[in-house]
Amino acid sequence: MKNKSIFAKRKRDLSYIAVMIVSVLVLSFVAALLYNYGTHREAAAGDVTFRTEEVLSKRGSYGNEVTAIQKKLKNWGYYTGSVDGIYGSRTEAAVRYFQRKNGLVVDGIAGKKTLAAMGIQSSSSTSSGGSAGGFSSGDINLIARAVYGEARGEPYTGQVAVAAVILNRVRDSRFPKTVAGVVYQSGAFDVVADGQINLTPNDTAYKAARDAINGWDPTYGCLYYYNPRTATNQWIRSLPISTTIGSHVFCRAK
Repeated sequence: MKNKSIFAKRKRDLSYIAVMIVSVLVLSFVAALLYNYGTHREAAAGDVTFRTEEVLSKRGSYGNEVTAIQKKLKNWGYYTGSVDGIYGSRTEAAVRYFQRKNGLVVDGIAGKKTLAAMGIQSSSSTSSGGSAGGFSSGDINLIARAVYGEARGEPYTGQVAVAAVILNRVRDSRFPKTVAGVVYQSGAFDVVADGQINLTPNDTAYKAARDAINGWDPTYGCLYYYNPRTATNQWIRSLPISTTIGSHVFCRAK
């Protein structure tokens, strides 16, 4: 009887341990799910990682906000480069240095918290439902459709680059002054001619459109791009190439 009692006790102990192990595994799984769906989760897109919160100035951006960032960091001794309004590697390194010294997330991106710590009010913050940087939700939708049609399957940087080309044309006096005018300009984009402009864009295309509107321009001001494996237009092939991203080369005007 004593041996049976000891066996029963051991059996109960093993059952209790098994229940505890399963409980720990379930709690760990739930915690992982909650972390992945938190407001600051990061998702890989092509060769770039992006956050679900809006991104402001970062590497590839240019303009007045970048100039203000450089001036602040230079005055405080974080930045030793020239104040040129271009968010390059040296500006990114200076932002990282500033973030590290001030207890911020060290990602090299001048987001809302970093700009607030510098005393800079962002001129390019946006919400998903309204206008951003002077562009309407309809503009964002059209840019996203163009990006999806022209560059789905390209690295995320390449998708932002296509959106940036559209915006660069809107700002250039040689092109129409609206997003719709640029996208639907005769012969400008193949997706208009073949109907892919009417496809429903995915979330990545929308994020690329918003990142470009917020100032990220991986092309540094290019107005044209093409795929050298498929392009037959000799004029566009004659343009000076500024950079290559994925399958596309990006060019400035002559």
